[in-house]
Amino acid sequence: MPLDRKREQGPLKHVFGPVSSKRLGQSLGVDLLPMKSCTWNCVYCQIGRTKHYVTDRCEFYPAEEILKEIRNALQTGTHIDWITFVGSGETLLYKDIGYLIEEVKKMTAIPVAVITNGSLFHLEEVRRELLHADAVLPSLNAGSEELYERIDRPASGFTFQQHLDGLVRFRREYNGKLWVEVMLLKGINDSDEALYELAGAMKQVAPDMVHLVLPTRPASEQQVALPDEERIDRAVAILSTAAPVLHPAKGSMDLSCATDLLEAVTAIVSRHPIQDKELSDALFARFSGDQAQVEQVMKELSFSGRFGTVERGGDVYWIPS
Repeated sequence: MPLDRKREQGPLKHVFGPVSSKRLGQSLGVDLLPMKSCTWNCVYCQIGRTKHYVTDRCEFYPAEEILKEIRNALQTGTHIDWITFVGSGETLLYKDIGYLIEEVKKMTAIPVAVITNGSLFHLEEVRRELLHADAVLPSLNAGSEELYERIDRPASGFTFQQHLDGLVRFRREYNGKLWVEVMLLKGINDSDEALYELAGAMKQVAPDMVHLVLPTRPASEQQVALPDEERIDRAVAILSTAAPVLHPAKGSMDLSCATDLLEAVTAIVSRHPIQDKELSDALFARFSGDQAQVEQVMKELSFSGRFGTVERGGDVYWIPS
């Protein structure tokens, strides 16, 4: 059967991918949180609104359960450039993520990245736990309290100044790669004024690089839209005064080594919408250009009942049903 199902393995709860990206190459994702556990309720979030803020750190899942899945993924022989800790919400809400990082580094020489909104860097314990990560990718989407509140919509007690101060403190203590992510939103933070404010804040943080990202997937709020090319180029020019800027680019999926396509696609779609063409291209690569097989698998995936679709900007995206 084209889906290559191996039910005896059971679905993975924490590990997904690898997913290809310009930033991290072939990245094996490790999700540490229940959906959706977050300190923010970002207007651009691709996994939906935060219905109940979570601000207390805890061990949501047993560490050994997570490490077992990572160990099994490494044993498949799939090419992996990075092991990336992420969350269905704010990654650093997972208490003692530092232990997971240390244990993974005992398993493999593959570098470890952590994607976070950075809202908990004001806590010394959080900054300490990330010191052994090879790269940390926090968010900084605004250079003022007003835009911080409008874009990130944080839980009560979380302020822009606290966020910025936490990033600055972490930069002083951390010797790895600090790549700050900026989500650029049309008509919200893409004006010259907003960009100059953001560049001023970025200079205080002094990251190794700024990763400019765009809301290419369906967001939780309808007003979120892609900025014009002219505004993207302007953002690159202004933010480059603070640090080198990686121009935004779409990633891609790699399903070449997935032993169970249904579970692999489910794991990815449950964490962010996937463009129909992106999925089709990944299957086309897996099946060496056999278009008939690609169409058959797409049909079987659709009939599984696990997925729905939504249209944004003329593109069709797969979302959880």
